[in-house]
Amino acid sequence: MSEKTRLIKSAAVVGSATLASRILGFVRDAAIAWLLGAGFSSDAFIAAFRIPNLLRRLFAEGSLSSAFVPVFTEYIVNNDRDGAFAMARSAFRLLSLGLFILTIGGVLLSPWIVRLIAPGFEVEKLWLTVTLTRWMFPYFFCIGLVALCMGILNVLGHFAAPALAPVALNLCVIGAVLFMAPAMPTPVIGVALGVLIGGILQLALQLPILVRKEFRFWESARLLHPGLQKVGLLILPVILGGAVYQINIVVGTVLASLLAEGSVTYLYFADRLVQFPLGIFAIAASTAVLPALSRQAASREYDDLRKTLANALQLVLFISIPAMADILLGQFILHGSIFSAKSGRFSRFALHRISKQI
Repeated sequence: MSEKTRLIKSAAVVGSATLASRILGFVRDAAIAWLLGAGFSSDAFIAAFRIPNLLRRLFAEGSLSSAFVPVFTEYIVNNDRDGAFAMARSAFRLLSLGLFILTIGGVLLSPWIVRLIAPGFEVEKLWLTVTLTRWMFPYFFCIGLVALCMGILNVLGHFAAPALAPVALNLCVIGAVLFMAPAMPTPVIGVALGVLIGGILQLALQLPILVRKEFRFWESARLLHPGLQKVGLLILPVILGGAVYQINIVVGTVLASLLAEGSVTYLYFADRLVQFPLGIFAIAASTAVLPALSRQAASREYDDLRKTLANALQLVLFISIPAMADILLGQFILHGSIFSAKSGRFSRFALHRISKQI
């Protein structure tokens, strides 16, 4: 099978799983909107969920996978599968320790973190956000380990389970909205519990697949493997690059918290619409192409690497440019209809005034 065909098949698997996840994500958001509306509770929930989600995007899914996969692939290409798994076990232990410390710190420091990300919240909403943050912060621990599992499985040629992991989160939140939250005195806490259960389930789904791939994460390993030093050097520029976009999200949430109630919710739902084509196509292609690029770089097959990168860019542009045009067209139509509606109201008002004067 050619590298181009393998890339397309892998991207199709990830894209299909991501499409299912995104559709369920819209159902999840609709369920949350149905339960909470756009106001006090929804603003608190979304601001609280932003915090572990921000850390997930900054330190876990994007940066960790991007830094870990090339080093892990290099061991595999050099026919050192045992060394690769030894490094992965070390990474699993060290990451677990780091995530545990960050989670405990996040739970304890939640009041100060919430004040930074949502300074416009009044006291009652702020303390509800703090409570929700403390319930959902352990989600970051689970999803950080899921990101490591995803990197290992992708290099080993398995893309379906990591791509389907968000489906578990969406189903858990939908179930919490429908069955758990209505029975609780504060329904929004039930939704936060759904996020926590979803994170645990996502991690639980990855571990059996890893065991089937002969990765025994419980076996002994050094806490600091030599390969992790290279991972640490690679992860710093990735974090710095990703921080620009994440700071944008934080600034948007800070500004929205200073506006009318419900503004944080409106901003979140708008961002979800924009992220829909990006998540299905661009992220799917990048997830599928990273192991191939890492394998070709480790083998010094630079001509093949350039071809694979070009094919990936063509695939992403083929989908993303029409998607961008479609979103822009929808915005023009929406604004045009609003303008027409306003013009129509003005015209009716003007005709009414003229008829009265006559």
